[in-house]
Amino acid sequence: MSRRDPRRRNPTPPAFGDNHLPDAQRAALRRAVRLEWVTIGVLAATVAIVYLAAGQSQAMKAAWIEDSLSLLPPIAFLVAVRVARASPSEAFPYGRHRAVGVGHLVAGVALLTMGAFLIGDSALGLVTGERPPIGTVELGGHVFWAGWVMVAAMAVTGVGPVILGRLKEKPAQELHDKVLHADADMNRADWKTSLATIVGVLGIGLGLWWADAVAALVVSVSIVRDGWANTRGAIAGLADARPTRYDGSEPHPLIHEIDRVLAAVDWAIDHGARVRDEGHVFHVEAFLVPADGDVITVDHLTEVRRGLAGLSWKIEDVVVTAVPEIRDAHRPC
Repeated sequence: MSRRDPRRRNPTPPAFGDNHLPDAQRAALRRAVRLEWVTIGVLAATVAIVYLAAGQSQAMKAAWIEDSLSLLPPIAFLVAVRVARASPSEAFPYGRHRAVGVGHLVAGVALLTMGAFLIGDSALGLVTGERPPIGTVELGGHVFWAGWVMVAAMAVTGVGPVILGRLKEKPAQELHDKVLHADADMNRADWKTSLATIVGVLGIGLGLWWADAVAALVVSVSIVRDGWANTRGAIAGLADARPTRYDGSEPHPLIHEIDRVLAAVDWAIDHGARVRDEGHVFHVEAFLVPADGDVITVDHLTEVRRGLAGLSWKIEDVVVTAVPEIRDAHRPC
């Protein structure tokens, strides 16, 4: 008879890494998931329309590739949300909240790589003087310049993403979700791609052969900008940089709230903390220097831990430790 691992008979529930969200955040998450599925549907239709209208235009080709790449952030978000739901385990004691950061990195690298390729391709077309032919099409018994079809396709497909981008901003803020914010930011800026492409196509119609390549170059630079911003932000988060707001604009205000709570501990003469962004939630390590002669009990540390955890739903894991001194790296900036 084989011996069974006692850990399997009596599993110990993990102390950290909980994956439950408050009611308001759960509602925001459901809304965000619905918006991302709508986004995938809209972008799939957009990709098909732009592909059919693209012809030989470099600008249209760049716009088509950008629309195709725009599918990555919503897919990354949906996959990350599903993975992050997994409960903590022996292999993943902190849970899998960082799936959000991994999805952010994957989307950013893909955008950066393809954008760099498109810049080279557009620049080559500009240097070699490539002149894309735009012929005519017959619709309803009438013959049109194909450029008008391209312009109409870009004008129509540029509206939906902008609206969706604005709708995603609020749930991105409520969830502290940088992937969702990056997706919203790209969607809101989609009108720039549409406008640049329309200008390039009209330039060809006016005899400005280089306008198409220049428009493609503008679109490519926009892709690289999005890719670089997302890649840089994702790497910073995965490398345990100081947590920032969901849009990366400034240090997260909870850092100073944590410092305020620790400063109010009457038995400590000094304090510090390290805060780690795990994705949707933060992990906090708090350090307190007791006054000479004070006896610090588990109850003292537990009280501080509860005070920190009560600041926000984002503070998921809290460790409070008594130490002899505080290093400068543990002080908030």
